[in-house]
Order: sequence, then structure tokens, then C-alpha cells
Amino acid sequence: MNNLKIIAVIPARYASTRFPAKLVQDLGGKPVVIQTYLATVATQLFDEVLVATDHQIIFDLLKQHDVNVVMSSDTHESGSDRIAEVIENINCDIVVNVQGDEPFVNKENLQSLIDIFKKDIEQKIDLASLMFEIDDVETINNPNNVKVVVDQNLKALYFSRAAIPFPRDGKSYVPYYQHIGVYAYRKNALLDFTQWQMKGLEATEKLEQLRYLEYGRTIQMVLTKHIGVGIDTKEDLEKARLLWK
Repeated sequence: MNNLKIIAVIPARYASTRFPAKLVQDLGGKPVVIQTYLATVATQLFDEVLVATDHQIIFDLLKQHDVNVVMSSDTHESGSDRIAEVIENINCDIVVNVQGDEPFVNKENLQSLIDIFKKDIEQKIDLASLMFEIDDVETINNPNNVKVVVDQNLKALYFSRAAIPFPRDGKSYVPYYQHIGVYAYRKNALLDFTQWQMKGLEATEKLEQLRYLEYGRTIQMVLTKHIGVGIDTKEDLEKARLLWK
């Protein structure tokens, strides 16, 4: 299983609700998305790294910098759909989704996701993703923070914007975990996703990973302490610039 062909795809949408065009903002002399691409390549974990964008401005910019970029449809409803489109005709076994607004790529986290599949001899795991422990009440109750409940083997049981599990007697007997939306997929699971109709849980929570669970697929969670530095707002960009220095 160590001869798996593993690629990384960086989804790069131009539009962003909180910070439009954030991926083309300057960070250390280059656009954010290019710094993310270079950092991902520098990990040396992947047979190929490519950027998937839905906008001509990003496409042209990346071409100017000799970045491996492909154009995808601008009608996709989820990141899984966008990545599935671009990898459909690429020969690979495992696809890792690296967020375009995460220029401080953490090699250890990516390696931990890849190792899940290298150890999965019987190919029982369809996806792997990251989580970290949280204990602050405000963080736990914030619907913008997606929580995940896992079994004793750290396989995902459910994801929710609500505080799960609900402490019926005022005390939780398990840790609370927040989900980080970095995924590694088996190629066939990703392609299957695009063929499935959205079901009730995904429609209710607006969380695409629930579609995999609703169709009986296995998501292996990996516990990490490194949360990463994402750029979602102009304030985040300023923090990133300071950190880059």
C-alpha cells in the first residue's frame, strides 16, 4: 500500500463572502494562493500538486507563475464536487484537499492523513480528516464551529453545528472536538459523492461531509493540536503578513 499515488488539490474560488478576492492578495511578495501552492509542493508528500479554480483572473495569474492550474465549473455546490471534476481523469489513488487560504501548510497534519490510507490494507476507510479538542463554552456553542463526535477508534459518528454531545445533566463525559475541513479522499469515494443525491442531514446542517455518512461511508478522524492559520478576513491577512515576516 506504500505505492499509492497521492495528489494534492487546492480549490481556489475567487468569490468569498467575508473577503472577496482574498486568494490574490499579496503575502510575502506573492499572492496567497501561490504561497499555499509552493508550501504544499515543499512538503514533498505528493506525486502532483494542482490548483482548481473557477475564475479566469486566478487562472491567468497562476499561469503567469507557472503554477499547475486547471479551470473548473463555477456552479459547484461543494468542495468535493469541484475536486471530483478536476481529478476524474487523473490517475491517482488518494486526493488531499488543501485549502487555498492556508499558506502555512502543516506537513505533519498532511502526513498523518496520508498515513491513514497507507495503513488501511483492507481499504475500509473512504475519507480522513482532522479535528482538535475544544473546551471553551463559547467555542463549543458557536454554530460557525463544526463539531464532530467519534467512536473509540476515532471514526466519525456525526458532525453538527450544534454543541454535540448535549450534556443532559450539565456535564460531558467525553471531550468536544472541532472539525478542521482538510480532507484526504480515496478517489472512488470522491467520484461516488458526485453521483449521490443530497439527503436530509446534509440539507439540514449544510455540511457536505454528512453525505458520506448518510451513504454509509467511513470517515477516519485524526486528532491534531495544530489548528493552522487560515485567511478568512482582512484582519487574518494582516496577521498572516506579520507571521510571514
